[in-house]
Amino acid sequence: MSYIQGYDPQTLREIVDEAQCRDRLDELGDQRSLAALLERVWLLKVTGDLDEALVVSEQSVRVARMGGPRKDLLRSRVLHATVLQARAAYAAAIQELTTCGEEAEGQGWSALAAFAYQHRGKVFYDMNDFVNARADFKRALFLRQEAGAPEEQLESTLTAIDAAERRRSGSQVAS
Repeated sequence: MSYIQGYDPQTLREIVDEAQCRDRLDELGDQRSLAALLERVWLLKVTGDLDEALVVSEQSVRVARMGGPRKDLLRSRVLHATVLQARAAYAAAIQELTTCGEEAEGQGWSALAAFAYQHRGKVFYDMNDFVNARADFKRALFLRQEAGAPEEQLESTLTAIDAAERRRSGSQVAS
């Protein structure tokens, strides 16, 4: 089940049904599997529970580091970086997403690299650095196409590219 109903065209944030997300959080309870932890991190982030999202994201990174494959650790670190972004810790988020994206790309994991670069683009977007945001979104689009990503992912990336171009054009006119 997808909790995402769309994306805000100005902020690029997910639009979700908060009640539905909170119901799912209740269902997950205190499950400790990596999949449950990652889902809890995302649900906590999109419902605005950023302090708890940070704690659970750090826990997911530890769990993945201790017992999971390298791909799971990268996914956990990318999700942790998105929580840092939501908390406006942009430099830390960029550093983590850059490391994850480069490692995933080096391993040939195009979908995971695209995930990292899409989110790094969102960090740049939040920082009003629309040139770097657009570059990362375009890189994510290329990697997603290479990986055969579903249409919804390609569409969200195209929406992000369009938003960065509009904002970049608007900021150039304003200066």
